[in-house]
Amino acid sequence: MNRRHPIALAVFASFMALASFAFGQSRTIVLDAGHGGHDRGGVPGQRISEKDKTLDVAQRVRRILQADGYRVIMTRDSDVFVPLPTRVAIANSYRGANFVSIHFNCASRIGANGIETYYYRSDSASLAASIHRNVVSGASSENRGIRRRGFYVLRRTSIPSVLVECGFLTNPTEGRLALTGNYRQTLAEQIARGIRRQPAPYTRPLTASLRSVSLGNDFVRVPAESFSRHRRSSKSSRHHVSRKKKSSESSSRKKKSRKKKSED
Repeated sequence: MNRRHPIALAVFASFMALASFAFGQSRTIVLDAGHGGHDRGGVPGQRISEKDKTLDVAQRVRRILQADGYRVIMTRDSDVFVPLPTRVAIANSYRGANFVSIHFNCASRIGANGIETYYYRSDSASLAASIHRNVVSGASSENRGIRRRGFYVLRRTSIPSVLVECGFLTNPTEGRLALTGNYRQTLAEQIARGIRRQPAPYTRPLTASLRSVSLGNDFVRVPAESFSRHRRSSKSSRHHVSRKKKSSESSSRKKKSRKKKSED
């Protein structure tokens, strides 16, 4: 009986690993803390350094995931400069892993604010959506949406890869928040929830100023949690609109026909 118990545990662990992989999840995560060393991140003259904030959040995410049994690899674990090709090489050396790059945003306009998440290949879309929903729901910041961009670490990695921008350090409010350990812990917890594919408590609506502007083909609206139901509803709605349009066109043709007969 004692001999069978370890075997049963090993079989169960293997089954869980296969199940996670089948649903697009991975128990191996490569965490990439943006910038480092001589590259402090941000724009020239930026008061708050980005490189140490990204490292702190990444280390917090690592502790959370490791406590949950994940295998976590860091592209950097100290204040050193790691070239982008090296970061990509580290990620690609772990087949079947997921890659998450952690950054903070910046802008010349101090009013710019909010959370945005990026991915490149379609195999990364669900991970991007999961992380974005959770970070937006947990952070006291605006929802700037999910975008598809060919950033080097997203384009050159061969595993599902996401880059999350955790707010603007050039924004007075978000900058002050990023300086607090409590807020960085909240960001880490929400990123970890997204990696574990946990449902977000709620989804903050897209920032109002972004609803009325064209953001091009790189912009992806955050899908609803109940995506299949949303899709069926949309299909039904399109069908209803199509029937209504056809009915209107038919009615218009009949009116024209009656008018022509009266003129004859």
